[in-house]
Amino acid sequence: MKQRANQFWVSFAVIALACAAACSARAEQNPAFAKANQDYSEGDFQEAVNGYQSLVNSGQWSANLFYDLGNGWFRLGNFGEAILNYERALALDPHHPEAAANLALARDEARALELKRTGLERYIEAGTSTQYSIAASIAFWCALFGAARLFFLRRRSVALVVLIVFSTVVFAGAVFALYSHETGSKGRDLAIVTGKNIVARLATADNANSILALPPGSEIKVLSQRGDWLYAALPNDLRGWIPANGAQRVRM
Repeated sequence: MKQRANQFWVSFAVIALACAAACSARAEQNPAFAKANQDYSEGDFQEAVNGYQSLVNSGQWSANLFYDLGNGWFRLGNFGEAILNYERALALDPHHPEAAANLALARDEARALELKRTGLERYIEAGTSTQYSIAASIAFWCALFGAARLFFLRRRSVALVVLIVFSTVVFAGAVFALYSHETGSKGRDLAIVTGKNIVARLATADNANSILALPPGSEIKVLSQRGDWLYAALPNDLRGWIPANGAQRVRM
């Protein structure tokens, strides 16, 4: 029973990854994607950006699409939008070396500010929410079937006890990683400053005292929203209000 359950969840994970890869491949084989690539290769970067953005707006997301869109914005000198899309590419594929390299280059060019991260956060960021969810599901069912199997055995099996303990530890670790991944500095509330001349202020008014100037591409963590203003955690362990139209969330 346990072996069948394990095979089921492994198969489920493989199918999910295959579907994601298929969706990505379909987006990249789209004639609109090919046209945008051609525009980019011919130096018509604005037209290329328009083409890539139309695919994004239609929901045909992939790490490579956001990476190419980031490159288009980078060529146009819009570092805020470039960094935003490199971040979106890495949110879908944390192991996208080209997006990571260009993100670092764009940050240097823009002198963008980053939120502070702990060593644990950086380690957790190596995985995705989907991967942690799959790991938690597999560990949960392994522990559950192991406990059921142990309950019906006349003799206590050391191997089953070890399996249950190990699965429980993996489940707890995956749930913690998933929670940290969703709520940490790189979580669902991460936003990138895309507007120009954005200044964080003490209150929701343009004449309020300034806290920190945020170059395009700087990271913030949205904490709340009041009307046309966002209250956010800022680099350098600060907090303040910025115009809502001056930043975009990484996760769409």
